Amino acid sequence: MSSLLHITNGDTFTNKLKTLNVPGAIITWREMLCEGKTESNVGSENFWKTRFEFLNKNYKVSKSIFIEKTLKEYRSLCNHKKQDEIVLWFEYDLFCQINMLAVISWLKTHRKYAQISLVCSGKEDKSDVKYGLNDLSDAKLKKLYRNKITLTLDDIEYADYVWQLYCSDNPIRLENLTDFENYQFKYLEESIQAHLHRFPSVKNGLNEMESRILQLAAESKAANKTDFMEILLKNQGILGFGDSQFQRALGRLKPLFSSFNPVRLTQKGKLILQGDTSYYSCIQENDYYLGGALKYDFLYNTDTNRILKL
Repeated sequence: MSSLLHITNGDTFTNKLKTLNVPGAIITWREMLCEGKTESNVGSENFWKTRFEFLNKNYKVSKSIFIEKTLKEYRSLCNHKKQDEIVLWFEYDLFCQINMLAVISWLKTHRKYAQISLVCSGKEDKSDVKYGLNDLSDAKLKKLYRNKITLTLDDIEYADYVWQLYCSDNPIRLENLTDFENYQFKYLEESIQAHLHRFPSVKNGLNEMESRILQLAAESKAANKTDFMEILLKNQGILGFGDSQFQRALGRLKPLFSSFNPVRLTQKGKLILQGDTSYYSCIQENDYYLGGALKYDFLYNTDTNRILKL
């Protein structure tokens, strides 16, 4: 009889999975590789050093918390060597899809003998609504599990290849990928597109998410930052971000807001939103990474949907 290991996308779902009485051990992947600099060699000393530096600087994650939450769980994954079937539980959004690529890349190197399956939530009915794993009933989760996708060697190699491109210093190579439909990753193409839209636009120097934040600030006239945060979380498309990512984005955009209580834009913020001036004059330093690429080394041309190198 085969032994099972489950790798989940976060603590909330790990707790839910425990109640489903699915056999096997469970590991939680506690990272957010969609933000900050990434190294392609997942799990190496350099990889974790780079990740800690980013999380410590930008999210005040202490060394002790990083070791306790992330590294201990990773070491536990390293110690699970006996399971010959590994099930990945991830979702449709950018946050999850990037983590999924990294995990598959690690498995390709360190668990060559294992059969890898994917349970990925997203469009679960005839509507256009996409669902996270935690939004689904126990019955729907069990059905998803029964219908899990067994990844082929080609799928695994492709995921690893996309991960290598994500970690490279030039997103144009990622932009040139066109063969997503040949592999069993239903939501990957859309997530990679969302990633490419995180580079600043030619129009105003803001990326798609930042422009949306200004747009929602202008339209919603939110009474306070808490209400505004709720609006941002509900209107983020397929990013899959939480409060902390939006807090960080608002920190960057702070010069464009005259107030957060109520939420109001400055005159410059309004001009940037309209495309009458550019955010580039507000940029203090170019040390903001998206995967392996520096965000402000590239521009996204929304007219041609192509990335340009500066």
